[in-house]
Amino acid sequence: MHDPHKDPHKDPHLDELSGVSTTGHEWDGIKELNNPLPRWWVLTFYACIAWALAYTVFYPAWPLLTTATTGVLGYSSRADVRAELAEAEAGRSGYIAAIKAADIEQILADEALRTVATAAGSAAFKVNCIQCHGSGAQGSKGFPNLNDDDWLWGGTPQQILATITHGVRAPEDADTHVSEMPAFTDILKSGEIASVAAFVADLSKGTGFPAEKTAAAQIFAQNCASCHGERGEGNQEMGAPNLADALSLMADGEEAIAAQIRAPKHGVMPAWGGRLGDVTVKELAAYVYSLGGGK
Repeated sequence: MHDPHKDPHKDPHLDELSGVSTTGHEWDGIKELNNPLPRWWVLTFYACIAWALAYTVFYPAWPLLTTATTGVLGYSSRADVRAELAEAEAGRSGYIAAIKAADIEQILADEALRTVATAAGSAAFKVNCIQCHGSGAQGSKGFPNLNDDDWLWGGTPQQILATITHGVRAPEDADTHVSEMPAFTDILKSGEIASVAAFVADLSKGTGFPAEKTAAAQIFAQNCASCHGERGEGNQEMGAPNLADALSLMADGEEAIAAQIRAPKHGVMPAWGGRLGDVTVKELAAYVYSLGGGK
């Protein structure tokens, strides 16, 4: 506020409008008022500086060449984290031993083991399986959806475990699932391939297997039924897909089905047993079974 006792004509550094003295500094006609900071603000600022200096004394703070000052209290957040992880691992070790000793049916029957195994399997799935089956296990073209009940090699807990353990067409595992659809270009004529492709496309629409023996049905019976079943229902012992539902794996539509008949695509799944170990594959099997499509 303007001080009536100060005469701007006698004090050259007094601002006429505000009545506040200036510092004497001026830039392009703009003068700097001499307004000190509030005392409470200055004291708070100095207190923060004192607190920061004390903190660097009591706690780890100053970086050195290969380490840092430890502080007089010797506190370490990393040590706390290591202790917490060790405690968590110690608590989990008992469950790991139990999962290792039990078979998949026993794990699923025990609520505590099932909960631990499913949670661990979910984490392992995100690391090892989402690249092919998707983050939600929904699959993609050529990679099965694990949420439904359309299984190539069976959806019981034991069958799921076997598939994860030994893989599909995995050359490194002698017990892997093996099946291969032949290329029919040397077996069927172009017109026959087109005819049976149309027949399979109709099956996938859920229209049912035709009662009458059409030419396409005869071609299917002679060349496809041995693997896919007489009514296209599939064969899990051979990994042959069900062709009579609306769920497609490799091909959808007449043209794509015909291309699959001419030059079949065969997926490969690694044998995870040798890579992840017995405990992790059981956890993965428990998680996949928990998705709702297991039998």
